[in-house]
Amino acid sequence: MTNHFLLTIVLVALASSFAYASDPSPLQDFCVAIDEPKDAVFVNGKFCKNPKLAKADDFFFPGPKMLGLNIPRSTSNRVGSNVTPVNVEQIPGLNTLGISLARIDFGPNGLNPPHTHPRATEILVVLEGTLHVGFVTSNLNPGNRLFTKVLRKGDVFVFPVGLIHFQFNVGKTNAVAIAALSSQNPGVITIADSVFGSTPPISVDVLTKAFQVDGKVIELLQKQF
Repeated sequence: MTNHFLLTIVLVALASSFAYASDPSPLQDFCVAIDEPKDAVFVNGKFCKNPKLAKADDFFFPGPKMLGLNIPRSTSNRVGSNVTPVNVEQIPGLNTLGISLARIDFGPNGLNPPHTHPRATEILVVLEGTLHVGFVTSNLNPGNRLFTKVLRKGDVFVFPVGLIHFQFNVGKTNAVAIAALSSQNPGVITIADSVFGSTPPISVDVLTKAFQVDGKVIELLQKQF
């Protein structure tokens, strides 16, 4: 009987942990994020404005101005892509609502490098161009499976929460995509930047062992980041 009771407790605990694996459901209509804590309530990493003081602009991100998602971004960088996020930092009214958005611009051969969003599933729609996209499963058996697809204008693809994924422009023209994410602040971990560009650097001995390459290769990679 005791074993059955313990098993029940464990199962309930696991079920609870899975149930809260994404942003929690709000318990009010909205919770507009503010930086000033005076007379405010702290909810899910942000202070909440008095709802009586909320206004339409708290739920708005301008389109026709220079920051709007209709404006192409420069892709003149080492990877040839540019991500424009629209999360709780840009729209305070997104706080506690569990959703955000991003525009991704790609130059020819532009890459959104392998990365993860630790707090969000991503769904991507291609507006212009041709993208080769993919994600890799976790280490569980059968582990590290690669799922890839070539997307064209109007195509949609999903990247499960927390898994490493990428997008690469395989067309000869610029490409544009819009991504929706299931978190107000999904976070992003770019694999190469994190591994080879950390501060302070990860020990060369550690990375040499992990990647099974010569230490000079690791030092060269660290210099790139």
